[in-house]
Amino acid sequence: ALAKGQGDDRDLFLGRGPFKGRHLTLRGVKLLADGALGSRGAVLFEPYSDDPTQSGLELLKHELLVHRAEAFANAGFQVAVHAIGDKANADTLDVLEKLPKGGRHRVEHAQVLRGSDVERFAKGEIIASFQPTHATSDMPWVDARVGPERSKFAYAWRSVLDTKAHVAFGSDFPIEKPDPLLGLFAARTRQDVRGQPEGGWHPEQKVTADEALAGFTSGAAYAEFAEDRRGVLREGYDADFVVLSADPVEDAPEALLTTKVLVTVVDGVDVWRD
Repeated sequence: ALAKGQGDDRDLFLGRGPFKGRHLTLRGVKLLADGALGSRGAVLFEPYSDDPTQSGLELLKHELLVHRAEAFANAGFQVAVHAIGDKANADTLDVLEKLPKGGRHRVEHAQVLRGSDVERFAKGEIIASFQPTHATSDMPWVDARVGPERSKFAYAWRSVLDTKAHVAFGSDFPIEKPDPLLGLFAARTRQDVRGQPEGGWHPEQKVTADEALAGFTSGAAYAEFAEDRRGVLREGYDADFVVLSADPVEDAPEALLTTKVLVTVVDGVDVWRD
């Protein structure tokens, strides 16, 4: 779970510190560096391509972002910063790089990056927390917002993975549907559910089926400090798994759109069957 680091209750969480239980751990705190790309609130180095009067909305001034990130990190929290625009991401990386190593601090979304910032996740031991369906929801207008050059490193999963950085995939529910099968499809194809655009949007940023599955399983487990007990099927690990009607790695990505969950098991308990 993520605590709120932006509001007035931050002092409450700072005072109590992280909580770790069997099924609920509250270790992460989310801060917001900028707004959204669709509303032109994501902070960019240069103005928006489709509105040169706008360059985004800084939700936390840099000095305040530094202060709060340091305060939460020193209290034992994992800092996760929402950053969408290329400047917001660069500024966030500046902040997280200076925190003590080992905190597994995260950039949430990391939607538009400069090419020069791609390697900073691996070098700074910072997790890139991506939501694959963001790309397929946003792709009709991203090129218009930021232009073809900046969009080369928009939703740049392949580029970041190639640096050996830790990557976690998620859904960003309730902004997007929580179904991980849609996320697996988007990560592998960069297409919408109608199969558009042909070949995928910026297909050079696709990931393999194995990488997509790892992002939602072992990558996510690492991001929550649970790689020694979750995220893979292994003796002695929590029995958290689903049984699907199709193979999410071996079958064609299109099969994911009609795949059904047949069984859900959480910590060894059979909690749902179709």
